[in-house]
Amino acid sequence: MAEHWYADTVIIGGGTAGAAVAARLAQGTSQSVMLIESGPDYGAFAEGRWPAPLLDARSLPGGHDWGYLNGARTGRPGHLLERARVIGGCSSHNGCAAIWGSRADYDGWAALGNDGWSADELLPFFKLANESLRVKRISSEEITPWQQACLDTAPKIGIPQVADLNDLDEDTGMSTSPVNIVGGVRWNSAFAYLDPLRGKDNLIIQGQIQVDRLQVSGARVVAIEAIGPDGPLTIEAGRVVLCAGTYGSPAILLRSGIGPDSDLRPLGIETKLDLAVGKNLHDHPAVYLKYSGTPQLVTAMLDFAARGGVLFSEQTIAKFRSKYCTSAYDLHLFPVGGQFMDGADSWEFLLPVANMIPLSRGSVQLTSADPFATLKIDTAYLSDPEGRDLAILWNGIELVRDYACQAPLANLIGEEISPTVNYKTPEDVRRDNLHYYHAVGTCKMGPESDPTSVVDARGKVHGLDNLYVADASIMPVVPRANTNIPALVVGERIAAWLAQA
Repeated sequence: MAEHWYADTVIIGGGTAGAAVAARLAQGTSQSVMLIESGPDYGAFAEGRWPAPLLDARSLPGGHDWGYLNGARTGRPGHLLERARVIGGCSSHNGCAAIWGSRADYDGWAALGNDGWSADELLPFFKLANESLRVKRISSEEITPWQQACLDTAPKIGIPQVADLNDLDEDTGMSTSPVNIVGGVRWNSAFAYLDPLRGKDNLIIQGQIQVDRLQVSGARVVAIEAIGPDGPLTIEAGRVVLCAGTYGSPAILLRSGIGPDSDLRPLGIETKLDLAVGKNLHDHPAVYLKYSGTPQLVTAMLDFAARGGVLFSEQTIAKFRSKYCTSAYDLHLFPVGGQFMDGADSWEFLLPVANMIPLSRGSVQLTSADPFATLKIDTAYLSDPEGRDLAILWNGIELVRDYACQAPLANLIGEEISPTVNYKTPEDVRRDNLHYYHAVGTCKMGPESDPTSVVDARGKVHGLDNLYVADASIMPVVPRANTNIPALVVGERIAAWLAQA
């Protein structure tokens, strides 16, 4: 027999946004709040039970991943679409770049009929997100020789060094990235939002809970069917907030009969609401230009470490324009370089470039009603009929290759090597591009009159009274940013509205 639980509000997904929603509701209301997470909850940071790789901000950790794979016809076949399965979500798993984007991004959301989402209206939430995650600027003493050479070279191709990458009105520039790193620790949203409230009577945090589906009756969700460590359980709720991410949130909706009838019927799932769930998937398509490095560069990095420097693999970002850009900016360069974390005597130096305004749209679909079944994810990179996405990315590659030929970087970077040295034409890139870890859009926010939208401007699912989505999946268009902070802002913005309800 299934266990039965109850809470006034249940948040599904304890990631970047979900942790914030749970904390704000537990703080701001007297209601009972339950946060359930599919992955483990390692408790408060001070308890010392967190795995070292999740704390170490020097590079991206392995493990704690959902194992999602790209099934698109374009891009590198079958590549991993990393998403974290752990409390704190991708804020426990990422490169710690705390980037906001452009004013044009959020004003664009508002122009699509989403009141309350303009840049000026969101600015207090961006500041709150930065404060909560203890975002800081990297000091000049912390910059590795590799990253310093990248910074010093940027003006050679017309990218000025700037003071603040999060100036929403500054369209081009390179600087050290603001980061959510505290004393070398990746400071995730669980530490920021949940730790101060652990033990509070009205907040329950449960890890290792895999949600199967939502029980819908009329215009309400009445319960959540899930599988816990001890077997099936049913969670009754007055209100449900989905924060399972761009892949997880649509999957739960689809298993619940909320989605395109043409997708659900073949799987034997009764359609409760025919909405465009799982559509509008997009990410920043990226190419990771790879270089050999020189002995001089490796020596400089080792000397830096010997003097007490920390070899963070990511420290700088450039926002700049392709020749096709007509507003704001359309490219990111995000140098990556350092020693492999497995202890081997090997180094990696990358100059990745990403198209920040993709037109191409893909989808997330179920392969089965089984909550543990793999998903069919079509990222559809570089597939827009006009070919604009590919043209912008190819021009970005041309600009970055020119950048690599300029001093002082040219004296240290070595030669471009496989696989990217073999990219001779745009079609080579169409076949072998990757993601920038910024998938959004599969529960698109917009007015109910928009047949492509799933939730309204308050995150409420069209046609249901007590079901909300509050994560990156509701972003109608991906911002020109690393999406961790924007996802947190989504959680903060919707939590503020829910706390007033």
